[in-house]
Amino acid sequence: MATFQQLNRRGFIRTGAISIGALALTPALNALALNKPGKKLGIALVGLGTYAGGQIAPALQHTQNCYLAGLVSGHPTKAAEWAAKYNVPAKNIYNYQNFDAIAQNPDIDIVYVILPVALHKEYTIRASKAGKHVICEKPMAVTVKDCEEMVAACKKAKRLLSIGYRMHFEPYTAELIRISRKQVYGKLKSFECANGFTYTQDPKAWRLNKALAGGGSLYDMGIYTIQSARYTTGMEPVAVISARQEKTNPVLFKEVDDKVFWELEFRNGFVAKCKSSYSDQWSSTHAVFEHGAVDLDPNFYYGGIKGSTPAGPMNFPQVIQQALQMDDFANCVNLNRESKVDGAEGIRDMKVVEAVYRCLASGKRELV
Repeated sequence: MATFQQLNRRGFIRTGAISIGALALTPALNALALNKPGKKLGIALVGLGTYAGGQIAPALQHTQNCYLAGLVSGHPTKAAEWAAKYNVPAKNIYNYQNFDAIAQNPDIDIVYVILPVALHKEYTIRASKAGKHVICEKPMAVTVKDCEEMVAACKKAKRLLSIGYRMHFEPYTAELIRISRKQVYGKLKSFECANGFTYTQDPKAWRLNKALAGGGSLYDMGIYTIQSARYTTGMEPVAVISARQEKTNPVLFKEVDDKVFWELEFRNGFVAKCKSSYSDQWSSTHAVFEHGAVDLDPNFYYGGIKGSTPAGPMNFPQVIQQALQMDDFANCVNLNRESKVDGAEGIRDMKVVEAVYRCLASGKRELV
């Protein structure tokens, strides 16, 4: 949740990523984000930080099934500025004290929680109790137990829950999944994935506070590599068989991890190698099949993703990943259908994260 300018500096945005033409769908995405007839749903953003401002709010200007209807912030001046910019009525602006009153607001159907990780559980549960469907930004929560409580609360309230896994709505990623599942180039033989950026932000930011962030690069960036290993293989990891970490700046990363390296073992003996970092500009997936390799590099950016296969370069249009993600969830709400990136998906990833930390502590193979 860095600023638009910061993301540009570390390569997370390409200037044309959010544009009118970016929503053109490719064959690889046809099954991912089709728009269905139904009510256009109102979304309230909880937390007006830099990810909300740099990505989510702009993406909502290009959605077809939903729109920006409400704001939740602890900063009245910022909320007023956003309201003027996005034409949000004053009655749809809340703070963290009166948030529960959102239950009486029919304009708001979905709450998107974009807060420090440690607050995801509280506001997901409060939103569901208020009768709102929820999108919760990744990582889902600090612990597996918290994730399970979030799922239970939404289920009890009969509200849908989705996690902010935008890559599931991105065409290069969809093509990698198709190639692997269809064995276009034969069986998958090896897999390596890396994600990271060089941290140059405020040393007092919440990301470096363990109580708020839960962890460091593993929580923040490693989630993408765990996801990539899972959706590329189509399997669930059963164990973490090795893990190590390095800290390039022990003072800056006093409370959270910097670089983490780990390997995931699957039931058939397949091993995926993953790594995350707050000190390196990493964003790649390298999948080797029997008849050649498929590379996504860069892989996890908001735009400018590139890919290659044994047949040559991939050539898909860039899309607004978050717009497709939110449109898909609004579609799920209208059809009363679970999201493909639901709370169970978030729990699976957090089980892997916890296993990696156990492995770092024990130095031994740990079950997921």
